[in-house]
Amino acid sequence: MHKFTLGIEEEFQILDSEGYTLVSQMSKILEDGKVFLKERIKEEMHLSVVEMGTNICENISQARDEVSYLRQQVIELAAKEGLKVAAAGTHPFSIWSEQPITPNPRYDQLIAEMKDVARSNLIFGLHVHVGIPSREEGLQIMNVARYFLPHLYALSTNSPFWEGRDTGFKSFRSKIFDKFPRTGIPPYFSSVAEYDKFIDVLVKTNCIDNGKKIWWDIRLHPFYPTVEFRVCDMVMTVDEVTCIAALMQCIIAKLHRLHQKNQSFRSYRRVLINENKWRAARWGIDAKLIDFGKEEEVPFKTLINELLDFVEDVVDDLGCRNEVNYVYQMLEQGSGADRQLKVYEDTKDLKEVVKYIVEETSKGL
Repeated sequence: MHKFTLGIEEEFQILDSEGYTLVSQMSKILEDGKVFLKERIKEEMHLSVVEMGTNICENISQARDEVSYLRQQVIELAAKEGLKVAAAGTHPFSIWSEQPITPNPRYDQLIAEMKDVARSNLIFGLHVHVGIPSREEGLQIMNVARYFLPHLYALSTNSPFWEGRDTGFKSFRSKIFDKFPRTGIPPYFSSVAEYDKFIDVLVKTNCIDNGKKIWWDIRLHPFYPTVEFRVCDMVMTVDEVTCIAALMQCIIAKLHRLHQKNQSFRSYRRVLINENKWRAARWGIDAKLIDFGKEEEVPFKTLINELLDFVEDVVDDLGCRNEVNYVYQMLEQGSGADRQLKVYEDTKDLKEVVKYIVEETSKGL
């Protein structure tokens, strides 16, 4: 069986210990971190963001160890500077226009090209790479896996607040990111040749300099033999990270298995999948998503059970049953957005919401 290796990238918020606002201290953390974490710690466009990325992991338990280790490290590095670390899709009340940009030619170019669209992109995501046998197969799998993006996204919703307001969305992060070009659900591609031609045209016409400037919710990675899921909000706890990553790995492994048997799962049009994505952003796990086969609305909780049935025959081969079963706990306790909203309802204080996020970020380490 092909090893569906995992790589997980998490974008963290760096906070002041007093007011719990975002602070531009990433460079201090980076300097210390680079010494022993090397490439696993990276800067991002805003100085208040730090990205941690695992090595290539053979299975989900290795991924859990790496994610836990990296969270522990970034929390300790921040503590040395008197700072806190938070894991959520947006900061509940910090203002984007007050956040300095990281000095870097790449970011300078982005700002020059996209102005306030880039500057206001103060959001935090969870990206998961799953190893694939070949690009050809990866593309076919990606076409079909698009259908499951709203399911995964609903589970991860963790950004209900933006600049001090309750937005009414469970994930406002994607609404901010939608302003960028080449985001959202990707179109269907019939072959790798067609996919490569599309990228070549964009490069040739100076839309992008390479395939990394395509920021879809799922993409064939331009440099690694992976399918990369980019749809999710940054989630609070290690348990949530590993549950979602395990589900992604299962979806890829199951679609590969069907592909090997010349069977398939229906591929749906982007405009239909987008309807579900919008509902997931607005209502999270309380959403009714559309079952396109039945052509009716179905509670998210019903669809997630169908997803678990769908991947049932690969779960044990991948050794991720505990992680996948954590879905039930997530449904019970609510997504990160639900929990943030509950704290706000109880305290009417966004600072208390951020304190809660900080606590959850280190939970179980």
